[in-house]
Amino acid sequence: MKTSLILSTCLAVVVIGMSIPTSVAGENQKGRGNGPVIFVESQQLYFDSIVLADLPPKGRFQQLIPGENGLSTEFGPGDVGHLGGRWWLDLNDNGVMDGADKYFLCPLLGPGRITP
Repeated sequence: MKTSLILSTCLAVVVIGMSIPTSVAGENQKGRGNGPVIFVESQQLYFDSIVLADLPPKGRFQQLIPGENGLSTEFGPGDVGHLGGRWWLDLNDNGVMDGADKYFLCPLLGPGRITP
C-alpha cells in the first residue's frame, strides 16, 4: 500500500515537473506554484511548491513522506534543517537514500497556510 502511494506521488511529481512553463517560471494563474502541496510538521502549515529539476543523488536532501493527506516533511522555511527544497522520496521504502530513490529541487512558496 505504502509503495503504491509513493509511486503514484512520484509519478505526479514527474508529470508536474515535465509541464513547467519556462516563460512564467512555473507559476500557475494564481501564482501559487505548479508542484505538490507540502505539509511542514514543525510549523503545522501547508506550502505550495514549484518543481524545478531532477537532481543527482549527491549532497544533502530532506525527505518527503507520502501520507493520506499528501506529502509532508519535518522542517520548512526558517527552520534549522530545512534544505531549501532539495527533496528525496524513498521509492524502495528502505529508509536509506540510494540510487533507487527520487531526488529533485522543489522549493516551498510562502506564506504557509493552515489548510491544504
